[in-house]
Amino acid sequence: MKVLETEIVIVAGGPAGLAAAVAAGENNRKSIIIEKSSTTGGAANMGMGPLGINTRIQRENFNEISVKDALDLHMKYTHYRVDADLVQTYFNKSADTIEWLEDMGVEFAGAFRYFKESEATWHIVKPENGVIGPRAAGPMIRALTERAKELGCEILLETAGKSLIVEDGRVCGVNAVDKDGNELQVRGQAVIVATGGFGNNKEMIKEEFGLNLAEDFFPFMIPGITGDGLRMMWDVGAAKFGANIEAIYQLPDNLNWFLLDAVLRQPNLLINQNGDRFMNEGYMGNTTFTGNALSLQPGNYGYCIMDEGILREYKKNGPDIMDIVHPADAFLAFEGQAATAVEQGYPAYFEAETVEELAEKLGIDPEKLQETIDEYNEYCERGVDEKFHKDQKFLHPITGRGKYLVGKFYLAAYGTVGGVRINKYCEVLNDEGYPIEGLYSAGSDANTIYGDSYNFTLPGNTMGFAVNTGRMAGESAAEYLAYLEEQ
Repeated sequence: MKVLETEIVIVAGGPAGLAAAVAAGENNRKSIIIEKSSTTGGAANMGMGPLGINTRIQRENFNEISVKDALDLHMKYTHYRVDADLVQTYFNKSADTIEWLEDMGVEFAGAFRYFKESEATWHIVKPENGVIGPRAAGPMIRALTERAKELGCEILLETAGKSLIVEDGRVCGVNAVDKDGNELQVRGQAVIVATGGFGNNKEMIKEEFGLNLAEDFFPFMIPGITGDGLRMMWDVGAAKFGANIEAIYQLPDNLNWFLLDAVLRQPNLLINQNGDRFMNEGYMGNTTFTGNALSLQPGNYGYCIMDEGILREYKKNGPDIMDIVHPADAFLAFEGQAATAVEQGYPAYFEAETVEELAEKLGIDPEKLQETIDEYNEYCERGVDEKFHKDQKFLHPITGRGKYLVGKFYLAAYGTVGGVRINKYCEVLNDEGYPIEGLYSAGSDANTIYGDSYNFTLPGNTMGFAVNTGRMAGESAAEYLAYLEEQ
């Protein structure tokens, strides 16, 4: 068996692992990253940028938010069911981390809100193609990768961690296997696990949450994010703690039907399979709120109904809800993708000329569907939603002008978060709440700062947590090595 020696072993080269490697290198510590994919970046290759609080970019655009205010907002949102010390440590570090990334050459397009009611904490990386959207964070990943290498980190691609090595009560390495099936050991004085959760592991999703991947739950399925690191940490005594999903909602196969998704997620009539409304659609801009509501419906989905008359209004005057991910010009290109969806029989999009035809396509009793539409239209006519009190400006009658246009939206997620518990030094804790010596974790494996719901009011949070806790873990592991040398 091949044995490699280093000082700090890092399992996975996503944003957390890369940040850990850079931080270790800045503290004159050598590291090796083992990454089972053929490239670095992990889920961040789909992302847009990290959270920052009280940054220069925010202040220059009059969007500043203090750590005090952000911490108060976050802790109240989570009802204090999260580790406030971990949250404040991350928030206090976040502005420095934005500058740290800029020093590596990362440019940011600005600090943005996801939707109107959120704070402008999302520091979106300046996209190479000039279009803000998914995958904008690619340049940040490349900058972190190059900086890690400059500081002496060796990155072993297509190499998967299998188990942690424990000797004399300390975690001191990783058993791994390369792309050719050759076993190797990567040994050091400390290990940082940052494998990004288990969002693409069907069995674990079912076991932990009772959800069926690609059946009643349609997250972004990032290859390789299968819970390897969590199982490795649990096997050496890490407490199993706080696993959850970053709940959102979307059409299945979202990225291939992005225009449909963008247009149909407006605050029109939203019903479940029984034909009933179930929430104030005015809150659909907060994708976590909507995902949570959908998770309580039969099949974890709902139908959002509008018509061509409403679509024409959106084209003319802009959509009801604006967000940074779904551009207004999607409405101008909608018909082309809608025609393709009909032609290909895409199962999450429906068009109909009449309520009866729509009811048949949706599998809902036509009388019940007509009753729900009639009640909704009465609210629109009076300008008062007596059921859920949706704002009058969102009350557009569903008349079927042109034809009905319907999207079938499912509970979805960016991925999973949590599974192990860390303290503010990113030390992994056992069932008694004590650190496991030599073991650290960062990023989504250890992200337990949301309680029961992803905090969309502070966007960029998951990538921000990953990059910042990666730095924190790298610095803590370096301090641990210094302590060992003093003994």
